[in-house]
Amino acid sequence: HVQLVESGGDSVRVGGSLRLSCEVSGFPWRDSCMAWYRQVPGKERELVADTDRDGTRNYDDSVRGRFTISRGSARDTVTLEMNALKPEDTAMYYCAASSKYGNCREVRTYDYWGQGTQVTVST
Repeated sequence: HVQLVESGGDSVRVGGSLRLSCEVSGFPWRDSCMAWYRQVPGKERELVADTDRDGTRNYDDSVRGRFTISRGSARDTVTLEMNALKPEDTAMYYCAASSKYGNCREVRTYDYWGQGTQVTVST
């Protein structure tokens, strides 16, 4: 039974930092796509950052240079370090994992999702 559980969401001021964590259990695929997505009401879920099978990290242009995605050595955690937060970063953030071979930057590749953790950035 695969489970992804996010934590670390909070309300912060502009310029602040947060560290989101995703605990992964029951997921047997060590080399797989894993990602952080975010979504605001009325909009589609959008990719924030992903790690490819070979460890390559990819970022949306809106967060590059401010956010860092990383995976634990045991492949059972995925974190998202968020710095210099902006109001437009406000969203529900979701951890995602894929058991399939596909493009790590496409939402259809991911078949396991966490429940989400809310990030709110205020002025």
